Amino acid sequence: MKCRRCGKRAVIDIKAHHTAFCRDCFILYVHRQVRRAIAEYRMFSREDKILVCVSGGKDSLALWDILLSLGYECHGLHLDLGIDGYSERSRMKAVEFAQKRGCTLRVISMEEMGIPVPKLAKKSRRPECSVCGTVKRHFFNKAALEGGYKVVATGHNLDDEAARLLGNILHWQWEYLAKQRPVLPPVSDLLVRKVEPLCRLSERESAAYAILTGIDYILEECPMSKGATSIRYKHALNILEDSMPGAKMSFYTGFIKNLPRLSRAWEDLHGAIGEDSGGSFSRCSECGSASFTDPCNFCRLTIESGLRPR
Repeated sequence: MKCRRCGKRAVIDIKAHHTAFCRDCFILYVHRQVRRAIAEYRMFSREDKILVCVSGGKDSLALWDILLSLGYECHGLHLDLGIDGYSERSRMKAVEFAQKRGCTLRVISMEEMGIPVPKLAKKSRRPECSVCGTVKRHFFNKAALEGGYKVVATGHNLDDEAARLLGNILHWQWEYLAKQRPVLPPVSDLLVRKVEPLCRLSERESAAYAILTGIDYILEECPMSKGATSIRYKHALNILEDSMPGAKMSFYTGFIKNLPRLSRAWEDLHGAIGEDSGGSFSRCSECGSASFTDPCNFCRLTIESGLRPR
């Protein structure tokens, strides 16, 4: 198998694009896909300071590496979630990446704050993945505002977004569907812009990029993700992709392209999406974060669990 671009021996085939690449051409392809996503969805400019949320896994570290390679000013944020063993190993990968490249990395420890995610989930009796998502959204935005960052970037890839889309459609969760897009715009001084520059890259492609560029990432899956419905959705989409290469890309980008039309159709029938959730953002009386409700979801979680951040 030869590289379709230069003719050298290929190291990876990409069936969705009917092509194959050698190492150097594949890295160029990845950079072009990310540049295309940034430009197409107007994610950020060269003047914006970007906060990259890094877990220690392949996607987020690959994203940080790509943005640095493309010349963007970006720093890292790692949340140590307090998951015994796993969080220590994840933190180490993020710290080692930053040290090797001389980059700025801020680490926030949930254990040190007295709110480790496993304990929060147990005390509040909420699903662990739901608790984790609430904690991450709260601290990603809080850290960005405190650090003066214009943009928060996460490593969600095409597989992640297609699986999320499938789940939201299966349950017809219109409010979630309305907010699923590669860019969530800022809201005054309450919320910074959130972007997903890897939305055009599959999980396999981001893993291959990490391996071919020598990124050392944590291989094990989060122990709290066992049995997560998103894994089943990914499995179903992989079956479809095997027989119809490009199905994931068509599914996700087709939705994004038609989202304005879908939203208008819903509003014509039922009114504005999410209108019963408070209508507009305000500040949480407990922590001051942006929220549709008072207190915000994060503070309600900590109140329910009896664990307040130190």
